[in-house]
Amino acid sequence: MTVRDLLGFTWGFGLLFPLDVLPIQKAASALGVSQKLPLPAALTPNEWIRRLGTLPLMYQPGERWLYHTGADVLGVLVARASGQPFESFLRERLFEPLGMRDTDFSVPASKLDRLPTVYVQTPSSKTLAINDAVGPNVMSHAPGFPSGAGGLVSTVDDYVAFARMLLARGVFGGERILSARSAELMTSDHLTDQQKAKSGLYPGFFASRGWGFGLTVFDRPDEISSMPGRYGWDGAFGTSWYNDPTKDLVVILMTQRTMDEASPAPAFWKAVYRSLEG
Repeated sequence: MTVRDLLGFTWGFGLLFPLDVLPIQKAASALGVSQKLPLPAALTPNEWIRRLGTLPLMYQPGERWLYHTGADVLGVLVARASGQPFESFLRERLFEPLGMRDTDFSVPASKLDRLPTVYVQTPSSKTLAINDAVGPNVMSHAPGFPSGAGGLVSTVDDYVAFARMLLARGVFGGERILSARSAELMTSDHLTDQQKAKSGLYPGFFASRGWGFGLTVFDRPDEISSMPGRYGWDGAFGTSWYNDPTKDLVVILMTQRTMDEASPAPAFWKAVYRSLEG
């Protein structure tokens, strides 16, 4: 297993649908190291990685792409390599240089009135209910385990700053934040056809895309655009961000609806590219 395997989500452990069906998934849930939010508030990074280390891998490193958990392991690795908490590293190396003043793992009391309610569709009635997993009762407290795979609260302005930095190959405000090589590696497809065929997400997910380091990369034409090159990701709680270097484009959609089959993101992206072509 290598750091590249962790960055590319090919290290051998991660998200499989449906959740909590296989014995390994049930074992991960019992230990509190599954992919369900919120994570246990009292679980520290050291305890989380210790518990994860008691489980076998789902697959051999490099065998297939599995979403999510590799980023959590990377968060612990970054903290140990840098000698500081993961959230402090992010603040020092990314948030402060990029002017991301509203991005953190929790929301202070002075800003809680700006935290919107997030909704989730109930499976039976198909109506929307409040998603308490990311409500003020959760987000007003710093988590015991700052997750490398999710949990940051942010704003459109902060997100745009991060996206612009990547679009400029690591430069923001005339200052270099990431090396050009790092930005290139993040936004290039690293998966083989065999790894894509064994993806843990839904069938056909990799039909027109690949995976960089922490984001997806469209390397073939799809129903949104005939020109490959855009990269980004769709967040579980209603965010959708993509850069398109071929068009010098940064677009971010933020909704308050947990991702489901009625997500407005596909229609939104089709409208964006139709407007460019028109």
